[in-house]
This record gives sequence, structure tokens and C-alpha cells, in this order.
Amino acid sequence: MPGHATAANRAYPEYSGGSVPKYPNFTFDPSNEKVYPFLADILRETNSLFPAGMIHLGGDEAALGMQAWAGKPAITAMMAKNKFTTLADLEHYFFRRMADTVISLGSKVLCWDEAAETDLPADKTIVFWWRQNVPSQLGLALQKKYDVVLCPRLPLYFDFVQDKNHVSGRKWEGTFFNNEHDIYNFPDKLLPADELASTQILGIQANIWTETIGSAKRLDFMIFPRLAALAEAAWTEQGLKDENSFNERLKLNFALYDKDSIYYYNPFNPSMHPEVIDFAPRIVKARNHHHGRGPDRLNHYAIGGQMEQSLKRHHSKAKKRHIA
Repeated sequence: MPGHATAANRAYPEYSGGSVPKYPNFTFDPSNEKVYPFLADILRETNSLFPAGMIHLGGDEAALGMQAWAGKPAITAMMAKNKFTTLADLEHYFFRRMADTVISLGSKVLCWDEAAETDLPADKTIVFWWRQNVPSQLGLALQKKYDVVLCPRLPLYFDFVQDKNHVSGRKWEGTFFNNEHDIYNFPDKLLPADELASTQILGIQANIWTETIGSAKRLDFMIFPRLAALAEAAWTEQGLKDENSFNERLKLNFALYDKDSIYYYNPFNPSMHPEVIDFAPRIVKARNHHHGRGPDRLNHYAIGGQMEQSLKRHHSKAKKRHIA
């Protein structure tokens, strides 16, 4: 929030901040005072059901849809009243109010790196740096003394393909993909040494989005063996990494995958387990977008299909498997 609100706004259109081409009802309306208690109720219930002491509020990509706010009388009046000069000021106002709700519940605020621009309490905020091509945003988060989790798209988004010949998933600029080699070597020289040494960096995280995943089999294929590379990247000092040793140990690990009926990608013998394709093959070109502020925006897409078909078929096999 305030972006990525399309699903909620379809159910409750009175809370929509309006539409722009390609992004209908993408944001909540920050000028509608009824929005805030509506979302606060959801956060309270979420905090009760999942007492982890932290709630992820999002905060990313609002710029994709908040141009719909421009010119709305209620928005204009609100900006004048609060002496806001840009829509980004209004975005930050909205996010601060929702962050205050989370903090009032005794939980920490988790957010994507765009929200580092918002004035949030450093001791109650964790920023997730996801835009590898905007390293300045990581620097800003550290400068503001936020704790940070590193999860850049390259190489830690597991919905990106892992082989140049794969035909379903994402590629950065239509070219770059995320294989186990790049994951194992992360962060390599991607980040300055002083930033990596910061005690504010809590660790690394891989993310996977499921628009191209409709079965447990494909989920396995997209996660393994990249999950092993992620573990080594997180737990091994950069100077102690030995990729040859990792590769040999990874091959031994395949026997464990086989024993557990995990359908994994084999980078040493790709034909062993062909790519699993749940829907019509499609390469999604994730790339830069410019929306008036910030150098980067990620392309969004939708892929149709009957997701429930193979999910039901694989449920009994997958239900006992837990992926951390």
C-alpha cells in the first residue's frame, strides 16, 4: 500500500484512488478518511492472527498508478491543507499513517526500498532492497539507519528463468537471468564493501512470484537447486567461497532431492529434468520504467490459466514440505 491495491479496490471500489491506463484502481485514495480505519482494521486482525511482531506494508511502485490522484478535487484540497508540493509527498503521508498503525500494535514495519524515502522510525522499520539497479536506495536506507534485508531482483528473484534456453518466466531487459552461479557469488562486487560490512544488513532473502507457477512441480523446478546456492551465499564469508567445492557438493545433494521426489533443475545436465511449463510459454521482460521520480520501475504482467488444476493434484505431495 498505497499501490498494488487493485484486488481490494475491486471488492471495495469506494476506496480506490482512481485508474490510469494499464493500472486500473491501483492505489488507495489517500484523501478518503474512511480508507485509514478500513486498513487499520485489516492490520489489527493480521497482527492478531500472525503475531510475528512485524507486518510488511509494501510501499513499492505506487508511482505506477498515483498519477490518477492528480487533479482530483479532494486530493488537491488535501495537498493544499498539508502544504504538499508533490504526489510523492502525499504517498509518504499515507504510508506514515499506516506505519503508525502497525507500530501502535507493537509490531515493526517492513517495506520495500521505495519507502526508505519516507520518514519512519529507524528502530521500528526494516527495508527490503529489491532494485539492484538502484543501489542509491540501499545507501539511503543505511544512511537513515534502517535495518536492511538484501533481496535484489538480480540475482535473488526465483521467478526469473535460470537458463538462457528456458521459455517461461522473467528475464531482466529480456536478456539476464538468475542461475545458481550468480546466486552463489552474491553479492560479489555488486555492493561496496563498507555497505556489506554494515551491521544494519540483517541478511539476504530470495523472492518468488507465482504468475507463471501453477503446480508444485514447477515450484520445485524454480526453487531447487537455487535455494542451496542462496544458503551458501548467506552463510559463507565472501573470501571463503569456493564454487568448485559448492558444485561438487551440490551434485551430491541431488540424491537427496531425488529421495524426496523434488523435481529440480540440473545445471550440469539440463536435459535430465526439462523445464516445467504450467501455462502458455512466455518470457516476461522486466525492465526500467520512468514515472516521474526514481530511475526504476518494474514491468507488470498477467498470465491467464487455471491455477487450481495441478495445485490440487500435487497438494498431497507438497503439504509436508516446508521451504524456508
